[in-house]
Amino acid sequence: MFNANHSQKKIIHIDMDCFYAAVEMRDNPEWRNVPIAVGGNGPRGVLCTCNYKAREFGVRSAMPNARAKALCPELIIVNGRMSVYQQVSEQIRAIFLRYTDLIEPLSLDEAYLDVTDSPLFYGSATLIAEQIRRDIYNELNLTASAGIAPNKFIAKIASDENKPNGQCVVAPENVSAFVADLPLKKIPGIGPKTSEKLKAYGFESCADVRASSVAKLHTIVGKFANALYQRSFGIDDRVLETKRVRKSLAIETTMAEDIDSIEQCQVILINLFSKLKQRLAKHDDRQISKQTVKIKFADFQQTTVDMQSKACIEAVFIELLQKAMTRSNNRKVRLIGLSLGFAEQQSMDNQCQLALF
Repeated sequence: MFNANHSQKKIIHIDMDCFYAAVEMRDNPEWRNVPIAVGGNGPRGVLCTCNYKAREFGVRSAMPNARAKALCPELIIVNGRMSVYQQVSEQIRAIFLRYTDLIEPLSLDEAYLDVTDSPLFYGSATLIAEQIRRDIYNELNLTASAGIAPNKFIAKIASDENKPNGQCVVAPENVSAFVADLPLKKIPGIGPKTSEKLKAYGFESCADVRASSVAKLHTIVGKFANALYQRSFGIDDRVLETKRVRKSLAIETTMAEDIDSIEQCQVILINLFSKLKQRLAKHDDRQISKQTVKIKFADFQQTTVDMQSKACIEAVFIELLQKAMTRSNNRKVRLIGLSLGFAEQQSMDNQCQLALF
């Protein structure tokens, strides 16, 4: 039997509340009490995020603009200002560094902090998290939520419990009870399709997983089975990755109008390839291992095709595009994306920081 109390680490997961939208509301007070979203404002745009007022209407991130507008006709869609968000993210990171240098950034708006050995606030992770959130609000006029727990998995789940502008503490002795009724769809790594697949086999909560076995789970979720079984008991032995290595490089575009011929798709691909090569020049120390083409069809279903490769080759991308288009079933194409996978580095000398948080 797993013992969820085996780890006494003190991990804080800080998650900014609707970060991009919050920055826009801060800088534009007239938007504070109206539904707003950040994303491309064209007819083909997709939302990056939205404020809580918009969420009351069912608006969500990654939603097409047309759908969002149908749900909330008064929705204001704002073009993103990435340079501003990056600058604010750096300010938030500077606040984190007052309390610990053990920081794992996940994106511009969230990060893990290990405060296990911190002498501040009598070593209380709860009080440290409260002060960090207070600093963020007082200095940047933004709110953040926090989860405090013995490991990364529980801390991340906990940070979502009392959003917005709240925090949740899960002490080691409370981990098992906290996790037991947790819906599997809340576990990082379990997307909608995997969640539905597990549900079809009778797995909806961590309690259901506990009553089963790794062998049974393996027939459903493959190599993720062991991690899922451990998560169901609240176990997560991962340490913070304070230095992160870029594993891929990608570029994509959504067309102004759907296209349906392979010739049109190739024109788009060649243009993307040129831009990808320019970006790759900044990472000339990395060894390429894979090329991938992604296509999203007009019905928003998508497919990817990849091939092992040691170079960025246009002809390979064209071949992959042709294979992907065989799956179109006469559907038009709305998005094309190209990506390169990088081989794992054996040395730590050339690591690059992915997020600025």
